[in-house]
Amino acid sequence: MKNTHPGGKVPKKVEKDRMGMIIREEDALEKMEVELTEVKAPGDDDSPVLIYYNWCKKCGICVAFCPTGCLGRKPDGSPYVAAPEKCIHCETCDRLCPDFAITGAKDR
Repeated sequence: MKNTHPGGKVPKKVEKDRMGMIIREEDALEKMEVELTEVKAPGDDDSPVLIYYNWCKKCGICVAFCPTGCLGRKPDGSPYVAAPEKCIHCETCDRLCPDFAITGAKDR
């Protein structure tokens, strides 16, 4: 009895990736392009903190844990940079944000 592949062809090269998925040579691995849309509030151009408002769920964690009080909350609950001069780039907001919607890093 012959060993045949379901398509009638035997793949040239078969290997497994780390997750155990079978990768055949003829499978094309394509990169997906992702478009980032950045919504800025007025005055955000010189801000030491970058906030992606379309990712933010307005939980307030970044405001509550900012060690210098750099961040404040708008009436709708979204964060904003209340005192940019107080930012020490500690990146606490980065580490605690569950939505990755804020960064206080020196190099963006």
